[in-house]
Amino acid sequence: MGSEPGVLAVDLGGTNLRVAAVTPDGTVVHRMTASTREHSGPDSVIEHMARLCREVAGAANLASDAPIGVASPGPLDPVTGVVIFTPNLVGWQNVPLASELSRLTGRATRLANDANCAALGEARFGAAVGYANVVYLGLGTGVGGGVIIDGKMYEGGNGQGVELGHVCVSIDGPRCSCGAIGCLEAYAAGWAVSHEAELLADSEDGAAILAAAGDRKPDARAVIAAARSGDPASLALLARAGRALGAACGAFINIFNPNAVVIGGGLTAAGDLLLEPARVALASYAFRSLREQAAILPAALGDDNGLKGAAAIALDLSA
Repeated sequence: MGSEPGVLAVDLGGTNLRVAAVTPDGTVVHRMTASTREHSGPDSVIEHMARLCREVAGAANLASDAPIGVASPGPLDPVTGVVIFTPNLVGWQNVPLASELSRLTGRATRLANDANCAALGEARFGAAVGYANVVYLGLGTGVGGGVIIDGKMYEGGNGQGVELGHVCVSIDGPRCSCGAIGCLEAYAAGWAVSHEAELLADSEDGAAILAAAGDRKPDARAVIAAARSGDPASLALLARAGRALGAACGAFINIFNPNAVVIGGGLTAAGDLLLEPARVALASYAFRSLREQAAILPAALGDDNGLKGAAAIALDLSA
């Protein structure tokens, strides 16, 4: 009995490590999720990753030479396969992840930034199938992003570019977690909305957010819930984030002239409370001829966009 077609995809997160066998059409045929064991150090994590790869490959009956694609937080060097540094994993500095995983599994391995993989996943298998030029924004705890040009992942001159969350949308804006002023992330990331929620909760306008938070610390989820109930302060906070998102999308449309802008991540649970202010603001920040060519699309793959992007880079290795 012959082996089944497909590749291995790995999504390395600060909390969870996910490994899947993925067919050439993007179908996940077998997957495993385990704790990353982020405090155990890089050698232990990579050995754990290799074991999961062997188990998934066996369960899916993949060929012994089926390659591996890894989506990892960065910064990293996709050419050498080295993770330069990642703050959520203890001891990860200049870690040769691709070569070590290849040595342990006997499989060709390619490494890429997780946000870039999310963009590629949506372009190959998700919301932007059929579009050659795509900008992806993931509004999660932070703001990640990726760019697809002529169907290929753009990674920058040394593989560390495309930090879309850190484009400046206001030179007088709040300080971002990166240390810069006025980044998109400082407005439209989960941490930024949660920070504003805490400030509101301490004011006379914070009753609805406190009620929505219940026993939790006021956060982005509480803001969304309060906004849905019509709370003016929460609606204004999401509109502010939406305007920043629209300004950033305008910049990306002017620079890249994409066929589609895909927006995903947990903050999009706010729906049009966030996205409608973004659409309105976009008109003030992008050339009309360019924005009319760019479809604004919700992400379709959820948490699997990075995993399927990792599969896509592995499929490119096997092509």
